[in-house]
Amino acid sequence: MNFTKISLAFCILLFITPTLEAQTKKIKRPKSRVGVASVDSFVQESFDLYDKVYKYDGYAASGKSLEDEDIDVLEEALEEMSSLSESAPDIINDLDGVGVLKQGKATLQMNRAKKALSYSIKTAKELLLGQRQHESEDDNSTTESEEKSDEETNSINEDNDEAGIEETPSNVSDGLEVYSKYDFVPGDKLLFFDDFSNDFIGDLPSKWNTNGSGNIVKFNKVEGNWFELKAGYRLYAIPDISQLPEDYTIEFDLLTSGVSNQTSSGARLHVILSDANTFTNGKTHYASVSLPLGQYAPFNIDTYNYFNGKGGMINSGLTADIRDEVKNQPHIAISVTKKRYRLWVNEVKYVDIPRFIEELNVLNYLKFHVYGLKDGEERVFIKNIKVAEGGVDLRRKLMSEGKISTNGILFDSGSANIQPQSLGIVRQISQVLMQDDSIKLNIVGHTDSDGSDDSNLKLSKDRAEAVKDALVNIYNISANRLTTEGKGESDPVADNSTADGKAQNRRVEFIKI
Repeated sequence: MNFTKISLAFCILLFITPTLEAQTKKIKRPKSRVGVASVDSFVQESFDLYDKVYKYDGYAASGKSLEDEDIDVLEEALEEMSSLSESAPDIINDLDGVGVLKQGKATLQMNRAKKALSYSIKTAKELLLGQRQHESEDDNSTTESEEKSDEETNSINEDNDEAGIEETPSNVSDGLEVYSKYDFVPGDKLLFFDDFSNDFIGDLPSKWNTNGSGNIVKFNKVEGNWFELKAGYRLYAIPDISQLPEDYTIEFDLLTSGVSNQTSSGARLHVILSDANTFTNGKTHYASVSLPLGQYAPFNIDTYNYFNGKGGMINSGLTADIRDEVKNQPHIAISVTKKRYRLWVNEVKYVDIPRFIEELNVLNYLKFHVYGLKDGEERVFIKNIKVAEGGVDLRRKLMSEGKISTNGILFDSGSANIQPQSLGIVRQISQVLMQDDSIKLNIVGHTDSDGSDDSNLKLSKDRAEAVKDALVNIYNISANRLTTEGKGESDPVADNSTADGKAQNRRVEFIKI
């Protein structure tokens, strides 16, 4: 390769600022199209270029020298990648007016494509300049282990796809910006939490009651233990909660198996607030919201309330096409503030009824009821059920007390990837910082006691840093106003031997400095 070509390649790279470190594990190309021409073209072209660079990177890793024609291909790829990177902002503008679900899918795919582009630009530069560094033997053994794990996971995924459980996107945290306006804020005083980690597979969970059946199951593909809710007439699953306050939040993850175009239009998951610990909707008072599970058409989210022994003011069907969400492990969030009731599916708020709870201090029990599924074919599971008091406004508390602590910012297990549904809290913190430019915050991460002291200390620091990054990159807060700190498991506020205690100890503090 002549000097002119090297110089040209280097000049091109001066104008590119890649943000991703070199990859060893291949980024997966999205399997489906979004339906927005510019987005689909950007994703396809990005991954076509990525595949080229990844191939040549493999050659270099094996010790094979690049031929002149290989270098020519890399140079051309660099020019194309530079042009493609510049087009990304214009493509984002094409999403204006597109439905929120399609926007979410487009954002996820664009983010994955941008990761692939960033890797390709950085790697191509290092290959052309002879600066490409690969992992040591120890690192390679780790990578091989990870790749083996991925192969096993892929095999497991194929088995579960046959069972009708669709794959959860691996890069859900890449779509944080989709949640940038998400305004759900979980309560800050934990009343009930169950991830079923202390229950045996096949058993009914210890902190629940039912008049039918239900058992804990575990999937190879999906993390953790799940509680299968059995469908049937007047069958209820009731967690051990006996006193709900006036202001509280409810959260849980939902998983389905076998739902399809043949699933009944009457197939629904009912979430009920009740006045009685009985296997009925309620005695004198209850409020019910049901989520549709059928797939062959969009079905409404139904809301119904019953107070003082008769039907209340609310009996409505709210337009909601949540078919894709139902099949892709959605996060359900509910906020009750006095009489107001709101419900989100992932980042979208579908229910917001100001006077849904017509009588205060009478609905003290939470119930789940599934109806309309084919026994043994169509199944529903829940996990990570969390009920917490509060959920009103952390901004005032931070301003008045100078400090807040929250376990509502959730991360992927063992990692610093923020789960998107946690952004309601981060958004409120950003609003405090935007309101007063003089405020500076120290962000402190805490973990439970699972794992070693050293790994938990590092994890807590990484998680605090991830929250800072979200404030800076999503809400444009100046980085010099934020410091971070990690305390690992050293400062527990609850018993680490229980699921409840661990949930309380996994927290993030914001302290004015």
